[in-house]
Amino acid sequence: MTFRKRLLVAFSTVIVVPLLLFTIAFIALGNYLIGEKGELQGYTSIVGGYDEYNTEVDEIYRRAVDNADRLQDIEVLDSLSGQIRGRNIYLAVRRNSEIYYSSNEEMTSADFDKLPAFDEKKVGGTGGSSFIYNSPRSLMVRQIDFYFPDGAEGSFFLVTRIMGLISGRFMSGLFVSMLTILVFTAFLLTRWLERSVFTPISAINIAMNNIRDGNFTYTLSTGEEGEIGDLYRNYEDMRLRLKESADEKLEHERQNRELISNISHDLKTPITSIKGYVEGLIDGVANTPEKQARYIRTIYNKANDMDHLIDELTLYSRFESDRIPYNFHRLNVSDYFGDCVEEIGMDMDSRGIELNYTNLVSPQTRIIADPEQMKRVINNIVGNSVKYMDKEKGRISIRILDEHDSIRIEIEDNGKGIAARDLPNIFDRFYRTDSSRNSSQGGSGIGLSIVRKIVEDHGGYIWATSREGEGTCMHMVIRKYLEQETDSVDSMSSVNPADPVDSDDFMDEEII
Repeated sequence: MTFRKRLLVAFSTVIVVPLLLFTIAFIALGNYLIGEKGELQGYTSIVGGYDEYNTEVDEIYRRAVDNADRLQDIEVLDSLSGQIRGRNIYLAVRRNSEIYYSSNEEMTSADFDKLPAFDEKKVGGTGGSSFIYNSPRSLMVRQIDFYFPDGAEGSFFLVTRIMGLISGRFMSGLFVSMLTILVFTAFLLTRWLERSVFTPISAINIAMNNIRDGNFTYTLSTGEEGEIGDLYRNYEDMRLRLKESADEKLEHERQNRELISNISHDLKTPITSIKGYVEGLIDGVANTPEKQARYIRTIYNKANDMDHLIDELTLYSRFESDRIPYNFHRLNVSDYFGDCVEEIGMDMDSRGIELNYTNLVSPQTRIIADPEQMKRVINNIVGNSVKYMDKEKGRISIRILDEHDSIRIEIEDNGKGIAARDLPNIFDRFYRTDSSRNSSQGGSGIGLSIVRKIVEDHGGYIWATSREGEGTCMHMVIRKYLEQETDSVDSMSSVNPADPVDSDDFMDEEII
């Protein structure tokens, strides 16, 4: 329920509930006090000084009965009205259908049309009293009917307004009832607001305190709709994002600590070797030209290893901060990978490694890629295969396969393979399968992480399969580049496969 609806319910409750309860109370009181025949019940419980009032009214009524033949006499009527001056009782005499005399003309005018009609049975004061309830002012009436000397019908009324006789005790009871109803209504409304508004807000406050203290596992759940439900769900979204951010921060801190440790280790090894060989030269250990040349060559190789490591770290930091500007081109798959394999083949021949190449895509297949970065991917993977080759007759196979709307590149070797426990982590930065981080094979542990970054930035994905002792296969999927049907075959063939891709060229082109 929304706050607007809650306020509307609260406002309606404050007005409707007390009014309804008061109405029920007054109806019940009226049914109790007034019987079905118009008789007053329980009258003495609400009328203050009832005995005194009853005695006074009876006395005036008796005197009127005794002077029934003189009720047309104004002096007699003034004498009778003198006894009730200042009370909520008045005398009235009706002659036919007009007021003949009244001790309170204002009250008589208001009640005159409600007074009982002339009745011969009541002539001489034998009619008794009646109670009139069918007016806004309930009346207690004592009536004496008589005839004027000229034969006109006359009626003497001793009229009491019931509401004017209500006692202070009854008013106190009504006030207490009203106060009780208001307190009860306020209690119910407060409890409802507490459960529906204040309790949820208090729960959110507690949750926010947990967030402030760094506890991102404190959850809030509710099936409620409206602002409260939205607030709970927004808190959960915020909590999950903060938790994810905190976890990422912790992971980055862990990786940074590991990075410092790994760099220190990877740099310390060649530096230690360089120092050792330099000391050997200084101390004269290398006392022959051949030894000196070997020491100098080793120092040079170790310095190259350090330089290569620093280059890889610099490159990786640029990839991580997205500061590498890609130069994407439309590349013909067959031509591009054919050239790559040709370059790699010469190096493989010198190393005595067999290189196999298979291309199963059509000659017109093209992709959008940065040729330099894609070549880095191929070289890094092939370099890893060569580095960890443990077979006397090494073999590397490169296959280009058609995957309908993409191409798959497979680079497979027959090296020593990767253990199943290490396979999910090989693309993590600075991860090595050897816990000692032995750098004798020249690996920095960031080559495959760079590979994954480049492939993902090309909109593709990469994974590996491997069997220990048998070899490893790297799988890459890159989306094809397709032109819309409106482009002619001639225009496609006229485009140099290595032409840079301009943003305007994509107005009528689509990459699947």
